[in-house]
Amino acid sequence: MEDKKNKINSIIGQGLLIIFGFIQLFPLLWLLSFSLKQNHELFGENILGLPQEMMWSNYITAFSGSNLLLYFRNSIIVTGITVLLSNVISLMAAYALTRLQWKLSKAVYTFILLGLMIPVHAVLLPLFISLDSVINTPLALIIPYVAFAIPLSILILTGFLQGIPREIEEAAFIDGASLYKVFLTIILPLSKSVIATISILTYLSSWNELMFAITFIHDDRLKTLPFGIISMVGRYNTSWGPIGAALVLATIPTLIIYLFMSDKIEKSLAAGAVKG
Repeated sequence: MEDKKNKINSIIGQGLLIIFGFIQLFPLLWLLSFSLKQNHELFGENILGLPQEMMWSNYITAFSGSNLLLYFRNSIIVTGITVLLSNVISLMAAYALTRLQWKLSKAVYTFILLGLMIPVHAVLLPLFISLDSVINTPLALIIPYVAFAIPLSILILTGFLQGIPREIEEAAFIDGASLYKVFLTIILPLSKSVIATISILTYLSSWNELMFAITFIHDDRLKTLPFGIISMVGRYNTSWGPIGAALVLATIPTLIIYLFMSDKIEKSLAAGAVKG
């Protein structure tokens, strides 16, 4: 009887997981179907169904009819620099806040976390005025992206670093290691999983960001991918299939990055659960 009950519970659990997995995958499958349709299918009864004819030419149009490769390059540059800078600054700041003894550490930590409560829309105009000298350059995006990524990254990193035993560092100091050597040879390797987590979070927020890009960038040669795809919408007539194709192509790097880094994220979450 007990075995039968366990089997039923297992079937129910697997069924719920299959349903949950389908719900998660459906937007991607729908986007792929969207990218292979013609306009009349997208606004007709077949909006949720499969394409009547696979319009692979939409992908060719997405490349030939826009500067998609240029937008990809701009997004890679801006996002890559943002992730690198925010990770370096956040990791050093988190180490200083959790390991070094100084009077204002708690006040500084609280001040940094206040950045999580600032709405992006509230600082749009002040940022536009402050960044006047770098408007219409990649710096106009990199600076605010890094600034908004740092508070969350420091919050995650400080929680992780507090769980690392201090005895490891003390033993290294006794052996004659300097503060910088301890940071580079002990703290940095131990933090790989959590660095992967904050990297993906920063990547997602920067790669998909649109409002700052529309406000601070005017030159078509400097547009990032979301802004570039939005620019493909015509004033009087729009071919939505190629836009869907561009969206699929813009999603691929995110999927690839997550597949390569998912194991490190899982380790980070597991470590955080154990320490909590």
